Amino acid sequence: MDRTSARATTADRPAVTELRLSSYRLHRGAAFPLGPMTVFAGPSGSGKSSALEAYEALSRLGGGASLEEVFPDAAACVPEQARPDAQRRRGFRIGCTVEGPAGQVRLDVAVQAEPELRVVGERLTGNGQILLATALRDPGRRTVQAAWHTAGSVPVTRAPLPDDRLGTTLLPLRVAGTTEGQRLVLAAAEQAVVALRSVFACDPQPERMRAPVAAGEGRLRGGCGNLAEVLQRIRSECATRHAALVAASRAGCAGVVEDLAAQELADGTVRAVLDRGGLGTTPVGRLGDGELRYLALALVLLTGPGVLAMEPVAEVLPARQALTVLADGFDRCLDRCQSRELLALAVRMGERGHVRLVGAVREAADAAGVEGVSVVDLGV
Repeated sequence: MDRTSARATTADRPAVTELRLSSYRLHRGAAFPLGPMTVFAGPSGSGKSSALEAYEALSRLGGGASLEEVFPDAAACVPEQARPDAQRRRGFRIGCTVEGPAGQVRLDVAVQAEPELRVVGERLTGNGQILLATALRDPGRRTVQAAWHTAGSVPVTRAPLPDDRLGTTLLPLRVAGTTEGQRLVLAAAEQAVVALRSVFACDPQPERMRAPVAAGEGRLRGGCGNLAEVLQRIRSECATRHAALVAASRAGCAGVVEDLAAQELADGTVRAVLDRGGLGTTPVGRLGDGELRYLALALVLLTGPGVLAMEPVAEVLPARQALTVLADGFDRCLDRCQSRELLALAVRMGERGHVRLVGAVREAADAAGVEGVSVVDLGV
């Protein structure tokens, strides 16, 4: 497939193309464009982790989680310089733009963190129209007043919605879809929700990857502690993906790598091993932290929603979804060669349109030289 055909195909898959942090932690009035492969770079304290944290928060809200689940310490999300109003209220604002079949859709959310955690305003916009707007009218009630586009005999429908969840996720339960305006609202809401739910937050923890694990369903968790279990599944189900993982292992692991396998032990557990050819095997538990993180991230980039421990968007065909991998500390414990090899792998997988990457790295220069990777340098 040439690149023109690939772009035509990927246009059908909703994707977040901008992250807005209007007022979140140390960010004020920030808008970050997100390409297929985007990394945030900058020194400690520059806001890399908070940007990815906000993206993950939007993802979880898009999946239907409540504010309390997503923001257990909401007060910490409020910018330090933000002053309370006369009612002692303080909060934060985040949002994103999603592009896909419904065009460009913008979602913005205002959250009150103090004195009570609640949504105080939400706006969903598409095709230059406000499709959904909510506002807190009565602080004594745990609802917001919502108005969504109808374009029928009644131009706008109004109803209360809960103040602890994203109203956009509730629209399919409230909007009948009988008018052109209602169908526009549903299409925009679906596009935003599909893009936000198709996110896998990944931070491999080497200390959890060294010991053998029990065999199970083979769905990789965010900390990658069950790497051996997932490797066993990939090896048996998809020879092509497994061969690509072995090739990636050769590029990022020291010494000879002939194969990467899951070895069953007498107690019923499995452990991952590197086949060194005539030199025997090496359990991955003996590898350094960098090599373990490299293997785990390569496995994530080479698999997909069916293998990763994430809730699938079951009502939407997989061909219409693009997985976004969120990787804070993407290059943690990695040397420059390993980091660049993983970024190049991400670009190759992203060219197929099924995988996107948003990560955080220490040095902008390490990522800037990889063709196809966009760098947001917060240190400038």
